[in-house]
Amino acid sequence: MVDRAFRRSSKRQDRAASGEQVLVVGLGRFGGSVAEELINLGFDVLGVDGDAGRVQSFADQLTHVMQADTTSEETLRQMGAADFNIAVVGIGTDIEASILSTAALADIGVPNIWAKAVTAQHGRILERVGAHHVVFPEQESGQRVAHVVGRRIIDWFQLDPDFAMVETEAPGELIGRSLSEVGVRGRFGVTVVCIKPVGQGFTYATADSVLAKGDVLVVAGPTESAEAFAQLS
Repeated sequence: MVDRAFRRSSKRQDRAASGEQVLVVGLGRFGGSVAEELINLGFDVLGVDGDAGRVQSFADQLTHVMQADTTSEETLRQMGAADFNIAVVGIGTDIEASILSTAALADIGVPNIWAKAVTAQHGRILERVGAHHVVFPEQESGQRVAHVVGRRIIDWFQLDPDFAMVETEAPGELIGRSLSEVGVRGRFGVTVVCIKPVGQGFTYATADSVLAKGDVLVVAGPTESAEAFAQLS
């Protein structure tokens, strides 16, 4: 049953008025963060949570917020969830509620369901009950930290099991030389995607780009090669 609903204040309503609608179930750290960023990207967001205080805290941030039990198919239908093309289930601590909410959304025909999982088993169950995309934010965050800690890597993002993008400072042996002169791809097996000169923003890398001390590079390639490049002194 739907308990309470709030509409966001008009001063922020116009910002996402023409955006696509997304339903976010669970407004904890993960769900709340997703909902806020979707608003920043121009989406209309209906945020739903069973906790009245949490719902109230998002009343002025999201397009609509609602206190409700999302494990109930009837409740989801009452709130119009079947009209959404995209739903994000951000519930993590209550695995039963996560699974039941995902299953209920699938049963009412939401065509694109993203769901947060806290374990591999949880993720498999979410897929079986109807989640189209399962994400493991804690695991993915932990992997990123592990790849960055103690290395010259500024940031790390895995695109495939054996392919990654790495942000790192330009190695000393490349300073003062153009990318074509160095032959980065041939020598190191990676591609320099973009460069951030000191005090400037990122720009596309070209064969004629000359590297300077302190430049930050984003390189892409096989994970082992990209990480090895970042370790160059």
